[in-house]
Amino acid sequence: MSPYTKRYVRRKNSRPYTCGTAVTLEIIGGKWKPAIILCLSKGLRRPQRATADGTTASRWVVNQQLKELEGHGIITKKIYPVLPPKVEYFLTEFGESLLPITQTIEAWGLPYEQAYEEILEGKNAPCPEDAASES
Repeated sequence: MSPYTKRYVRRKNSRPYTCGTAVTLEIIGGKWKPAIILCLSKGLRRPQRATADGTTASRWVVNQQLKELEGHGIITKKIYPVLPPKVEYFLTEFGESLLPITQTIEAWGLPYEQAYEEILEGKNAPCPEDAASES
């Protein structure tokens, strides 16, 4: 980890924590962090490429989140001495311990995706469980 990344993470995390939820959200809360962790768990070693698949994450945001995850010890970065530069990321053992959490977030979000989009469009969509209980 670069000295800049260490200083950034230390400065960002200078407050004391009073509960486990605060620690967890400090580590995985943020734009795209759970998605990055899941991508790395599925073998994608260069998450910047994921921004080309139509997501709204910019390269800058993905790079910022990668720095923070590295600073928290969730991922490691391997830099290859080639031109153009090649960088790959890997989950640490600590990072792998977050997989049940990120997989649960993914599993929870999938059935609610359509209902959430309808809510954002101003429609009053029922939750998937409500629709199932009405029939």
